[in-house]
Amino acid sequence: MTDQFLYAVEVMINGLMAGVLYALVALGFVLIFKASGIFNYAQGVLALFAALTLVGLQQGQIPFAHLINAVLGTEVTHFGWHLPAAVAIVLTIGVMIVLAILIERFILKHLVNQEPIILFMATIGLAYFLEGLGDIMWGSDIKTMDVGLPQGASVWIEDNSAWLGGDGFYGFFVDKLDIVAALVAAVLVISLMIFSQYSKQGRALRAVADDHQAALSVGISLRFIWVLVWSIAGFVALVAGIMWGTKSGVQFSLSLIALKALPVLMLGGFTSIPGAIVGGLIIGVGEKLFEFTIGPMVGGATENWFAYVLALVFLVFRPQGLFGEKIIERV
Repeated sequence: MTDQFLYAVEVMINGLMAGVLYALVALGFVLIFKASGIFNYAQGVLALFAALTLVGLQQGQIPFAHLINAVLGTEVTHFGWHLPAAVAIVLTIGVMIVLAILIERFILKHLVNQEPIILFMATIGLAYFLEGLGDIMWGSDIKTMDVGLPQGASVWIEDNSAWLGGDGFYGFFVDKLDIVAALVAAVLVISLMIFSQYSKQGRALRAVADDHQAALSVGISLRFIWVLVWSIAGFVALVAGIMWGTKSGVQFSLSLIALKALPVLMLGGFTSIPGAIVGGLIIGVGEKLFEFTIGPMVGGATENWFAYVLALVFLVFRPQGLFGEKIIERV
C-alpha cells in the first residue's frame, strides 16, 4: 500500500475520533428535543459550565472569589485543598442535577404548552445566563483539566501499523484520549437507547415530546420528566466537557462546540440517539477527508465550513435527517 493511501486512512481514523466528540455534544441536544420538541441552544454552555465546575471543585477554587474580593476587599482564591478527580466528578453531577431542578422550577414550568419558538428563545437566554454565571463563579482564565485520562499518541497502534507502509511511514497516529472518548460514547449511546426504549421513564419522555397536555392527562408528571431529562443532558454535557476540556483546555470557546453539533443533528435527525452518533461520524470523517484531499487546492481551512454545507444539502433533500421522524401535517 502506498504511503499516501495510508495517510488517507489515518485521516479517516482521526475523523472518526473527532466525530465521536461531536456526537457527545449532539446527544444532549437529542435528549432535550425528545422531551420538549425544542432545540436546546444552551447545551454547549452546559458543557462549558460543567467543565468549569469540575475544574473549580477539583482545584479547590472558591466560587465567586472575584466578586467576594471586590465586595469585601479580601484576596482569597482557593480553599487550600485539591479533590480527587472521582470525588469532583460526583460533586459536579450533583451540581448539574440541582441546576436541572432550578431550570425546571424557574423557567420550564412557566412555559408549558407554549410555542416551540418561545421555548427556544428561553434556552438562548439560559445560555447567556449560564455563561455569565460560569464567568463570575470560576473566572474567565483558561484552565487545565486533569482527571487521569490518557493523552498523546497510542504507541501500540503506531508500532503495529508501521509495517503497512514504506520507510517514510511510521504508523497511524491516533490519540489515546480519542479512543477513550469513542468507548465512552458507545457506552452512553447503548445506555440511552435502552433507557429510551425499554424504561417507563423513557416511554413517558416520548409521550411528553408528542403532547404536553395529553401526557399530563394520563398522569405523567411533566415536571419530573423535564428534571430527569435535563439532568441526563447535564451528565452528557459533563462527559463532553471532560473530553473537550482535557483535549484543548477549559475555556469559554468550549461553548461554541454547540455550533458544530447543529449539522450533526441535521444529518442524524433531531429525535434519534443513534443518529447523533452516525451524524457525528459522517461529519468528522467528511471534514477531515475533504481537508486532506480538496483543502490544499482551495487554500485550506475547509473544516470551518464543510459540515454546514453538507447539512445544507441534507436540508434540501432529506430535512428530517437519516434517522429522524418524517413530520406530516394534515390541513
